Amino acid sequence: MSYCTATYRIYDDKADFHKKAESIAVGMTVGTWTELPQVKQEQMRGHLGRVESVHVHDPQSGVPGERYADVSISYPDINFTSDIPALLITVFGKISMDGRIKLLDLKLSDAFMSAYPGPKFGIQGVRDLLGVHHRPLLMSIFKAVIGYDLNGLREQFMVQALGGVDLIKDDEILFENPLTPIEQRVRVCREAAEEAKRITGKELLYAVNLTGRTSSLKEQALRAIDAGASALLFSVLPYGFDVLHELSSDPEITVPIAAHPSLAGALYPSPHYGIAASLLLGKLMRIAGADLVLFPSPYGSVVMPREENLAIQRELVSPELAIRSSFPVPSAGIHPGLVPQILSDFGTDVVVNAGGGIHGHPEGASSGGRAFLQAIDASLNGVPLAKAAESLPELKAALDIWGGRK
Repeated sequence: MSYCTATYRIYDDKADFHKKAESIAVGMTVGTWTELPQVKQEQMRGHLGRVESVHVHDPQSGVPGERYADVSISYPDINFTSDIPALLITVFGKISMDGRIKLLDLKLSDAFMSAYPGPKFGIQGVRDLLGVHHRPLLMSIFKAVIGYDLNGLREQFMVQALGGVDLIKDDEILFENPLTPIEQRVRVCREAAEEAKRITGKELLYAVNLTGRTSSLKEQALRAIDAGASALLFSVLPYGFDVLHELSSDPEITVPIAAHPSLAGALYPSPHYGIAASLLLGKLMRIAGADLVLFPSPYGSVVMPREENLAIQRELVSPELAIRSSFPVPSAGIHPGLVPQILSDFGTDVVVNAGGGIHGHPEGASSGGRAFLQAIDASLNGVPLAKAAESLPELKAALDIWGGRK
């Protein structure tokens, strides 16, 4: 019999955590156990959850609210269908509302994972599309696009593309609208990308924002792809992991999908409630098929602790899952001076994702993109940015504004 195992952190100053774990194992599976007659117990035994481990942490300080236990419980696969919604309801549905409890991790069975092929492209596939294999990728973000017409959108796309970026993504709050309907904005941006390629010689992916009613998402995605979209941006959490899985595993969806973390802040930041960031934005995004995953960086205004960032990155690239790796995309507060820190933290399999760090360059967005590429090249070659900037005016201007690594 195969099982999926959930690990929780449960806070309680007085609880018997072993009894609490047994209560969860029974309550989230067969509902009751000791009250059942013997014949019924034998019938239900294969559906019963089992406690794998209970590790109690008693605070030496004696401060109220700090006592907790890490508890692992296995749930028989026979109890639920092979989809992420059923899994999350099984392991965390009711108990997510039962006091201070946080879901830390899920270890999934081979049987469950057989329904999940993972990312269609992954890190290697995205690199192959761009022809870039030995350095971090550089992504740029549209800024203040609400109210733009197609000409304004094309102009903003063009200046970013001329800076040599590898990817440009829509803003996640750019929905279907009369000024820039999805098919028309894809066409004008792809024309701009082709024009920029004639100048820069570089391939470029444009991730167009996929929005609207759930029932129309595939049809919208296909219209965007037919119009020339080379990637899709998708806010996974408002729609659900299963919607991402449906899109990513569909053979007609032939471009990479970048997962946006919208709504994640309602689920991961508390130490006492919700779902750990490494599971929410790491493992589950990868399993559901995201080729690239955005998450708050530890460097900017929307700050996530560095250890949580690195835990997400580990889940996105871990060889423990026999599926393609997803590109980590730490986002917010990124400027060229941080490039050495990003490479130190994340290695070269990372997307450097910049908004203000490109658009805020004093010489414009094209120079902003070039400054990032100069910082990436210098960092890969072990050259301090201040030294490299002596002969690179775009990088020097960026460092004059934002400074260097923290």
